[in-house]
Amino acid sequence: MSRGTDRGSVAVEAALIIPAVVLFVMIAVVAGRIQTTGGVVDAAARSGARAASLARSPEGARQAAQDAAQEVFRDQRVPCSDAETAPVEYGTIDTPTGQLTTVSVTVSCKVALDYLSFGGVPGSRTMTGRFTSVIDRYRGTD
Repeated sequence: MSRGTDRGSVAVEAALIIPAVVLFVMIAVVAGRIQTTGGVVDAAARSGARAASLARSPEGARQAAQDAAQEVFRDQRVPCSDAETAPVEYGTIDTPTGQLTTVSVTVSCKVALDYLSFGGVPGSRTMTGRFTSVIDRYRGTD
């Protein structure tokens, strides 16, 4: 019943397994941050479309969408100073009660990978969100 041959095997196993577990946890954290940041970009597009749907002119809609998107990025502390709001697109939806006019907003944000992961990772990732909102019929015009 000699255990002399197994001596130190737990330390060797731990030395092999712990780095793999740490790497797995780090990948899970980065994936979660990417998902969360993507959600913020989607929220910015949603907020931009809602703001644009209340504007009374196409230029006002573009500016309202851009301002609303920037506010979401600022509130959520996502470093996206180069966020781009594509030109507002108008469309229609046919419903049983008649046609509804819609406004669609697309927001793109280039996020540095060192923000998404643990500092020092070079590069960036561009995330895009799009949302369509119905324009209120009774909002009036200029």
